[in-house]
Amino acid sequence: MHLDLLTPTEMALADAAAARLGFATAALMEQAGRAVARAVRARFTPCRTLVLCGPGNNGGDGRVTARLLAETGWPATVAVLGQPGFTIAEAARAELVIDAVFGAGLSRDVAPDIAAVLHAARRLVAIDTPSGVDGATGAVRGDAPQAALTVTFHRLKPGHLLLPGRDLCGETLLTDIGIPDAATPVAATFRNDPRLWTIPSPAASGHKYSRGHATVLGGAAMTGAARLAAVAARRAGAGLVTIAAFEGAAIYRAGEAGTIVDDQPLAGQLADPRRTAWLCGPGLGADAARAALPVLLASGRSVVADADALTICAGAPERLRGATVLTPHAGEFARVFGAPGPDRLAAARGAARLTGAVVILKGADTIIAAPDGRAAINDNAPPWLATAGSGDVLAGIVTGLLAQGMAPWDAACAAVWLHGRAATTAGRGLIAEDLLCSIGMALRGLPSPAPRKSPLE
Repeated sequence: MHLDLLTPTEMALADAAAARLGFATAALMEQAGRAVARAVRARFTPCRTLVLCGPGNNGGDGRVTARLLAETGWPATVAVLGQPGFTIAEAARAELVIDAVFGAGLSRDVAPDIAAVLHAARRLVAIDTPSGVDGATGAVRGDAPQAALTVTFHRLKPGHLLLPGRDLCGETLLTDIGIPDAATPVAATFRNDPRLWTIPSPAASGHKYSRGHATVLGGAAMTGAARLAAVAARRAGAGLVTIAAFEGAAIYRAGEAGTIVDDQPLAGQLADPRRTAWLCGPGLGADAARAALPVLLASGRSVVADADALTICAGAPERLRGATVLTPHAGEFARVFGAPGPDRLAAARGAARLTGAVVILKGADTIIAAPDGRAAINDNAPPWLATAGSGDVLAGIVTGLLAQGMAPWDAACAAVWLHGRAATTAGRGLIAEDLLCSIGMALRGLPSPAPRKSPLE
């Protein structure tokens, strides 16, 4: 499956470019209808089927689908928007409704009378997206029905992966209808996947310092947050991890045996140039974060800002300039940057441009946005990942990967994917500590690059 995601506008450009290259719109529509009909026949037995068709290409795809189903003896009829038959009663009578009304490029809210017809369906298959789901954002325009199956073409759209669109699509099937890659615009949005990035491979002659030294700032009150993050950074591959404990050092020294604890002032710790990646925020406390964050940002090191480091920048996102990666959940994002609104993808991109940092906007459909406009959508996280401490683990993974020399965009994307895979591996009943043991299992099976040479060679 292709990783690049096209907005409805970009998909329209691909359609137009394909036509200029000699791929007629009618022929592509025939292939689209054939793909839908094939998917319906593979999943359902012949039944009374109503194909609801709108005025555009989506409706054209629906008409082809109805014709091809009928040619195989399937009892399929067409009802066109604004004409007799496009009614609640007809939709309710059908055993299967195929939604070919609007598709992903809808530019206005679905009217209540149209939504009522779609909601009358007992089972629904959507062409492109359920009518009312914005293909660019996953948001609902007015109203949208729940589909059992959505069949789309050439490339997935952001709305297939972003909530609530992802859930409303049901099973999403991407099909090839013959649009050439040469007609496809260069994408700026991607599905997060190991093919998008590469985890560093240790050099055969390397040592712990060549694998990177990460530092996690630890607070005195919520010591568990920094401890979770520190172990996560180690599990992600960092050769050494230090907790910078300006208070509560005794608690940290009684923790995990492999974690170093340093209680000297921050300036002294920053004097070691080998400590290249720093995590500021988890369990740190507002006062300590307020004192440490500007110093870290001025140091030129890679800085991951999470939790309290974000809270102290409420309404003042400019204070985060110089950070490498930001990891806000929805509430933290709103406090710092303002409410993201229905277009979370655009909001995350805006925050990345404003701060110059890669932004991980956390959620069930986490968005990773880079300052250069690239964005990835992650869809491998199970719902049981929503548990206290899981964000600390994610921040630690990011920091551990940055310590190994990964570029910020790659490190953020890889960390989010590994976080989701680790949660899936751990299974239901997961608590944050379980993620730590599952990170190694999540790393197994990933493609490995050629081993790096040691910096000392």
